[in-house]
Amino acid sequence: MNRIDRLFGILVLLQSRKYVTAEKIASQFDISVRTVYRDMKALGEQGIPLSFEQPKGYFIVQGYFLPPISFNSDEANALLLMERFLGGFADKSITQHYTTALNKVKTVLRTAQKEKLEILNENIKLQLPERLTNNFDYLSILQNAISAKCIIEIDYKNKKEEVSKREVEPIGLVFYAFSWHLIAWCHLRNEYRDFKLNNIINVKCTEIPFRKTEHMSLNDYMKLLPVNY
Repeated sequence: MNRIDRLFGILVLLQSRKYVTAEKIASQFDISVRTVYRDMKALGEQGIPLSFEQPKGYFIVQGYFLPPISFNSDEANALLLMERFLGGFADKSITQHYTTALNKVKTVLRTAQKEKLEILNENIKLQLPERLTNNFDYLSILQNAISAKCIIEIDYKNKKEEVSKREVEPIGLVFYAFSWHLIAWCHLRNEYRDFKLNNIINVKCTEIPFRKTEHMSLNDYMKLLPVNY
């Protein structure tokens, strides 16, 4: 990758995160931290309003926006391939949002790129086992509740087919044992519980902030999972 492409890539990375450390940039672009410092200085000299906060990292001062970016064929092909996997690893809500996003990507492609993408679209198929079929449509709602730290209400069916209403504080989503699971603090049980999404009948976001002041990290909870896949 030449330096111009790398500088543009760093700028895109900075716009995609609130903060980015020099180590993260170095790892992403396979360069030294010293080279990162030089690249950040070069971006600043080009008028990009950059700042740094220890220990969080670099960030772009609020109010700066990069003009609409373009995609090369390899990047567009990669996005198209990922769309195939959504059928087995996402739900209806995520698939709909991804398709909308991909359509926006297609609008900035050149005509020749669009034609090649359509050919590729007709010649990539993915056959998945039925066990990966997700019939729910609230992954998007759960994502928003996790990021906003809002309490949600769910109707949950256990192994005995008994349905109970739960008020929970969602801390994360984990895909393991070929299923999506919601990890949340359950006010009914007064402990962290693992809710299999296929057993959730209904989800309602209350927009009420978490009542529990501190939660364990999702990484720590994952160490307690019964399987490692």
